[in-house]
Amino acid sequence: MSLLNRLEKRLGPYALPNITLWFLLGQVMVYFAQYAGPLADNGRGMRIAERLSLIPTEVLAGEWWRLATFPFLAPLSQWPLLILFYFYLFYLIGTTLENVWGAFRLNVFLLLGYVATIAAAFLTEAIQPGAGAFTYEYVYGSMFLAFARLFPDFEMMLFFILPVKIKWLARIQWFFYLLTLVLGTWPDRLMVLAAVFNFVVFFGRDIWRDAKYGHRRMQHKAKTLKAPEKVAHECRVCGLTSAMAPKASFRYCSQCAGQCCYCPDHIRDHEHVVE
Repeated sequence: MSLLNRLEKRLGPYALPNITLWFLLGQVMVYFAQYAGPLADNGRGMRIAERLSLIPTEVLAGEWWRLATFPFLAPLSQWPLLILFYFYLFYLIGTTLENVWGAFRLNVFLLLGYVATIAAAFLTEAIQPGAGAFTYEYVYGSMFLAFARLFPDFEMMLFFILPVKIKWLARIQWFFYLLTLVLGTWPDRLMVLAAVFNFVVFFGRDIWRDAKYGHRRMQHKAKTLKAPEKVAHECRVCGLTSAMAPKASFRYCSQCAGQCCYCPDHIRDHEHVVE
């Protein structure tokens, strides 16, 4: 029994059910708080996001609430269709993962991302002081990757219009993650690693097993291609084979010693083999 199964057996009853709904409600409340008030106040959303996001120096200065509020920050956007699509996708992915894994495993998945994000934020502050604010967006991205791993052929309506299989969107996201690791800043790199951490914990063994299976399959295919083709029949006189003439009727002579095969032209006109 794996460690996760043992933990679920002991701590499963204490898991928070419908955690996706709670996160979603919190994000909706924070989002409307960001854009409440006069539309001319364009900086309001940014100020609220700055007060709620994870800033290690501010946490150490006594603003401990940031550790609890930064997961409820939704992407800043005044486009209603875009934020509506985000909320829809987040609820779809979260509830599906909970139905497949159960409440406990989804709790653990989000908790691992939460702890990894905090660790990455403080590590970034130690490496690059004043790096800025950190959010939970990369962890939500790892939920999307987990959903795509479990349901690669799930077809979703992008922006409620364009049908696309989710595995292609996941590959695009992996590409940008890789691009961030190569070309991004240290805060972005550590956030990507924090997001991928919980994904690797849950799917690392399966990915490794699939990679080994794929490698063995490629080796077997290479050996098959290199192996010489077996000839079923070959004429003892002229050397014609069944591979060269697949429609020819090869025969074996009963008067020859051993298994002597001949093509139609030499089955009746050949010198019999004697012991």
